[in-house]
Amino acid sequence: PSLASPPAAATSILKRQKQLRRKNVRFDQVTVYYFARRQGFTSVPSQGGSSLGMAQRHNSVRRYTLCEFAQEQEVNHREILREHLKEEKLHAKKMKLTKNGTVESEEADGLTLEDVSDDDIDVENVEVDDYFFLQPLPTKRRRALLRASGVHRIDAEEKQELRAIRLSREECGCDCRLYCDPEACACSQAGIKCQ
Repeated sequence: PSLASPPAAATSILKRQKQLRRKNVRFDQVTVYYFARRQGFTSVPSQGGSSLGMAQRHNSVRRYTLCEFAQEQEVNHREILREHLKEEKLHAKKMKLTKNGTVESEEADGLTLEDVSDDDIDVENVEVDDYFFLQPLPTKRRRALLRASGVHRIDAEEKQELRAIRLSREECGCDCRLYCDPEACACSQAGIKCQ
């Protein structure tokens, strides 16, 4: 009688399912798509016209490891913070020269961000993550960003459209008092319950 060797260690189906379930999803890469800046037509800034948007197709792609991406974000946020602190310092200098805006000053009018030295601001001792948040951009800055991105003709109609949207958001409901007249009620005509 020959002794048959035991079959190779067979793993049970149940064991294999448990092993598969233990695997976690791991992320090891960040892909960033870069788009050229365009006039938006899709957002409503709190003031002025020329909303910011992006081109329909990306113009470059960059891949980072998670560590590289974190470092890149840190550098970007620190640069944005540096610009923000420079603007604050410039505003403070102007306010000092104009005695809090009560006195006209040619010197104050002539100051620009270039007049604020990097030595005047201390970015290194600020925790970027605690301070960094998106800041609304003034109209002039948005227009400058668009022009720097190659947008030569900024559609002026957007300004009126944005103003109309902001005004419409201030008014809510209808003019009905005590009872609703469906023929005169703006809500009823729009197919919603009288507000």
